[in-house]
Amino acid sequence: MVTVYVTLIIKGYKTFAQVPVNLQPAVEAELLALGLDTDGKPLPE
Repeated sequence: MVTVYVTLIIKGYKTFAQVPVNLQPAVEAELLALGLDTDGKPLPE
């Protein structure tokens, strides 16, 4: 489910706040691993 939420955030269909609380840490970690913030946007360099 983490990958599904990450994909939905990147595509703009969901926001990080819409992710279930128990999955938020894993989703945030996956987004950070991809170089993205919790909005699915690239991290500033």
